[in-house]
Amino acid sequence: MQLDNRAQTLLKALVERYISDGQPVGSRELSKISGLELSPATIRNVMSDLEDMGFVTSPHTSSGRIPTPRGYRVFVDQLLTVQDIDESVLESTLGARLQPSIITGSSQKIIANAAQVLSSLSQFAGVVMTARQESVFKQVEFLRLSEKRILLVVVAPNDEVHNRLLLTDVDYTPAQLVQAANYLNQHFGGQSFEQARMLINRELRELQGDMNRLMQAALQAGSEAIAENTEEVVISGERNLLNVSDLSSNMHSLRRMFDLFEQKSGLMQLLDVTSNASGVRIFIGGESQLVPMEEMSVVTAPYEVNGKIVGTLGVIGPTRMAYERVIPIVDITAKLLSNALNHSL
Repeated sequence: MQLDNRAQTLLKALVERYISDGQPVGSRELSKISGLELSPATIRNVMSDLEDMGFVTSPHTSSGRIPTPRGYRVFVDQLLTVQDIDESVLESTLGARLQPSIITGSSQKIIANAAQVLSSLSQFAGVVMTARQESVFKQVEFLRLSEKRILLVVVAPNDEVHNRLLLTDVDYTPAQLVQAANYLNQHFGGQSFEQARMLINRELRELQGDMNRLMQAALQAGSEAIAENTEEVVISGERNLLNVSDLSSNMHSLRRMFDLFEQKSGLMQLLDVTSNASGVRIFIGGESQLVPMEEMSVVTAPYEVNGKIVGTLGVIGPTRMAYERVIPIVDITAKLLSNALNHSL
């Protein structure tokens, strides 16, 4: 729905003032801040039209008006002036926290730092979907614990060690376990468990059925062991949202918000969807269907490794957030995270 210039100017002024103050905006105030030479009566008529169209609402009969999620959407898509942030200053600040040479540990640490950066700069919650990676193993070993109980030891390429207990139908001898481990290491070491499973179906037909079952169970368990030690979504600063009056004043909203952070499934789906698009994306209120809260917005951007999108990061906050400041923070952090991960490989 197209708005004329007068309506756009008033809606822009109302949203900006409400984001700044958090108080309903009246017609007299709008006449002062909009720059339009209009009477309060004329402004009231325009605001009444905007309310009929669903862009603003009156929380109380005698008060001013506040934007609806639909009003925020028009503001973000058509009226927003993104803050001109000095990228070089921001990059020098963020670069120190995302520089791989300074960070000890794996890419998971860099990703955790990125979530903390987003949280500290926005003062809301920072969230990063970890880079998709295959469950690659460097080496496996089998240790017989007792009859039909085997400890699977998986060594990842970064030398992290993962253990998994296997309960088998057959009591394998130590010699059989050594034979199975040697076969897997010799033929599939350095590959993913998924690749090994596909190849093993074709190549192990000549082996005993029992040995085949052992190796299949080991590959499945090994893949799960590595996956369990990799957080799919890293969240930082969710408690910052307790300081946001729009959210903290509503106990029902608080419960739903922390359920969202605890379960993470909706966030995972949302971040996965946004990883298919380039650039910054903004979900206001319940638009995403995956974060169905009218009081919350999500600003996301994908990040890359070797030119390929591998994950998404973003900021979760109230609909009444300073979008003009949060958007460049998310955009630049995504670029710096891409650079840090490329240099950490």
